[in-house]
Amino acid sequence: MSDSIFDELYTSMKQAESIAQGTLAPANVTRYEIADVKAIRAQLDVSQKELAQAIDVSVDTVKSWEQGRRNPTGLASKVLMLISKDPGLYSKFAIH
Repeated sequence: MSDSIFDELYTSMKQAESIAQGTLAPANVTRYEIADVKAIRAQLDVSQKELAQAIDVSVDTVKSWEQGRRNPTGLASKVLMLISKDPGLYSKFAIH
């Protein structure tokens, strides 16, 4: 049984090497949309502080997102994408 695991791992590593060299196309490619925080904030007409409080992150985090030093991840990313598609949701987050 360990031979088959080794063989599978070896095959996977060879495929990864071929993909990295460009001689093999990856079977699956997942792309994630990155929220344009500054545009979302402008659309909502709220300050960095107000947005930060609404989604429970620091103002420095919002600044980092807007300056492109970091990207929203996890729940913050999902919330921002929802708000960008339906700005009316912002008021539900801003209540707390």
